[in-house]
Amino acid sequence: MIWNKKFKYPQTIREAIEGERHYLISDEKLPSVTTILQATQSDEKKASLDKWKQRVGAQSAENIKNEAANRGSIMHKLIECYLLDERHMDLTDLGQQADKMAQTIIDEGLKGYMEEIWGTEVCLHYPGLYAGASDLAGVYEGRESIMDFKQSNKPKRRE
Repeated sequence: MIWNKKFKYPQTIREAIEGERHYLISDEKLPSVTTILQATQSDEKKASLDKWKQRVGAQSAENIKNEAANRGSIMHKLIECYLLDERHMDLTDLGQQADKMAQTIIDEGLKGYMEEIWGTEVCLHYPGLYAGASDLAGVYEGRESIMDFKQSNKPKRRE
């Protein structure tokens, strides 16, 4: 993978406005992509999440959600360190789980496929509409790409 500082990414400040994530870029406060996706979530998806919370219990659902978020944050950090050629280890149980997930993404999704890196954890925005932090931007299998890494407890089918 070749690093190419092809673009200059804007300086941003991330803040919560009425509990929703926004990015301050220049003089604009733009909602995050995540905020927009949550606001436009289908009634079917909301109902499915509500049924799951009822099935496992509110406290259990909150614990599962928080653990998954923490594991995902560690996984992202491990991948980012790999891309930056830095070292980072987390020897906690959660860190070991995240390490396996990160290594799968690195081995099966990045090595041999990611040709050029333009930035990792960089802010991208569409002026006047939205903003978000991408996990990775660059050339993947010959195509200009913006990537967002996801962790899952279950392997996903390619489709």
